[in-house]
Amino acid sequence: MCANFEAIKRNRAFLLGLSEPQFQYPDHIYPLYDAPILIHGADRPEWDLAKFGLIPSWAKELKYGRHTYNARTETVSNKPSFRHAWHKNQFALVPVEAIYEPQYIDGKPHWYAIFRKDELPFTLAAIYENAVIENKHVRSMSLLTINADHHPFMRQFHTPKDEKRSVIVIPENARMDWLNCKYDEANQFFFEMQDEYLAVPKNRAATT
Repeated sequence: MCANFEAIKRNRAFLLGLSEPQFQYPDHIYPLYDAPILIHGADRPEWDLAKFGLIPSWAKELKYGRHTYNARTETVSNKPSFRHAWHKNQFALVPVEAIYEPQYIDGKPHWYAIFRKDELPFTLAAIYENAVIENKHVRSMSLLTINADHHPFMRQFHTPKDEKRSVIVIPENARMDWLNCKYDEANQFFFEMQDEYLAVPKNRAATT
């Protein structure tokens, strides 16, 4: 799972070969915060804002998104909250500087920042949806996750007895393909995190 991440800094968008987004957003993103995302454009990804926590079109309240910020790849195609976005190929990328996960030490959670060793931003696989809440258009998104029980790096996080989950990092050479793929092709992009990441205690993490 991932319930907290640091969004890409606007002045570092060039590191992804993109222009700077023309809107403001918080540095640290929690459920229901507005976050920058990339969606399919004519010839390159386009910036947009989406609330973290997918709100299906039939939802009546924003708070629905507090429970839908992650979508399991194993069930995303049939879960009522996610299946419309999935089958409509509403795929997105979420550019981040770091994600945050808890590691349990002596029975207590200690939060760690996970970022690239070269400190470059990276992009996470997501789905997005559109809804109307109180007569206002709302775009929202959920990060996709895969099992990480046997992953040498990601299995160290989360409650010891719980299943381990990991976000999906979409590498540079697959970003456009991910944004343009069809749902029945999406499993080709369920990449495990590679060995180019570090984890340090959140309170000691350097700001890039």
